[in-house]
Amino acid sequence: MARRPARPSRPARPGRSAVTAGSPCPCGLDATYGACCGRFHTGPASAPTAELLMRSRYSAFAVLDAAYLLRSWDPATRPPTVDLDPATRWTGLEVLDTTDGSPFHTTGTVTFRARFTQRGEPGVLEERSRFARHDGAWVYVGHA
Repeated sequence: MARRPARPSRPARPGRSAVTAGSPCPCGLDATYGACCGRFHTGPASAPTAELLMRSRYSAFAVLDAAYLLRSWDPATRPPTVDLDPATRWTGLEVLDTTDGSPFHTTGTVTFRARFTQRGEPGVLEERSRFARHDGAWVYVGHA
């Protein structure tokens, strides 16, 4: 059988993330995406704390995973859709404060600073997010 010539590698398609399971996790923890937030995105595990849920939601923005963002949003406050801008690149996350949100709490807050570039312009989002347990899992409720 004749071998086909190797195809040149293609750049990532617009709207698709270049993050792989072996890439550093976008959330900033010292782990690969697959071992960190990726495991929450694909479903075999759920975030055990409000902070880890917030980090996994940040990573979902970074990898353009709108389905995870909707799944991890409290049904009472969840919008019908999430439109992610593929021109936005999330470049860093800093957790500033957490209140409650442990495996033993039912509510919690996480204050964070997220850096991004949008169409080449740098930006910063600072938010105090509220989280609660819904059917035993942490969900994003909204910002305070």
